[in-house]
Amino acid sequence: MAEEEQNEETDEEAPDLDDETLERRRQALGEVRQFGDPVLKSRASEVTDFGPDLEREAERMIGLMQGALGIGLAATQLGTMRRMLVFQAGPDAEPQAIVNPEVEWTSEDLVTAEEGCLSLANVLVDVERPLHARVSAVDLGGSPILLEASGLEARVLQHEIDHLDGILILDRTERKQRRAALRALRSAEHFNPSMLEPPEDEEEEPAGSVP
Repeated sequence: MAEEEQNEETDEEAPDLDDETLERRRQALGEVRQFGDPVLKSRASEVTDFGPDLEREAERMIGLMQGALGIGLAATQLGTMRRMLVFQAGPDAEPQAIVNPEVEWTSEDLVTAEEGCLSLANVLVDVERPLHARVSAVDLGGSPILLEASGLEARVLQHEIDHLDGILILDRTERKQRRAALRALRSAEHFNPSMLEPPEDEEEEPAGSVP
């Protein structure tokens, strides 16, 4: 998952980033599978082997996530079909890797927010997700863990678990945004929800009018 304020901007639209950061980002994104790659629509397999190789892969994923200015990354986005993800929901949070994650529970409270994705360059769409989520998983050593997440952390976990199930944010947004985002992806252009014309019934009424 991309950082909301930076990751789905083009380099030209990110003047606050220095040249070194931009180059590191380009290199990291070069490792991430992009929209159209069939691996992004495939379900990952359960991890059964734990050890140094898995730990090294997790370290690599964290490095690429941070280099790409992301806050989450699923193994499938790198073409590795196993159920592992890394996330860092905020600059002060510790990056974490979890294996074989499953959403056990979500709240009835729903929140819609813009989401970007490292695999869908320059695209943001509105996605409605539960505000709270409980996720079961195992750590890199195979020991069970339980995550009680809220807000951004819950959103990131749901986003990355979707990746492991072959689900993209385009599958979670409304049809109008999906169609506009697809056009932008095919033409290598930028898209965010504010670029759409508001529905007629939401247009501002003339001053003095009566609802």
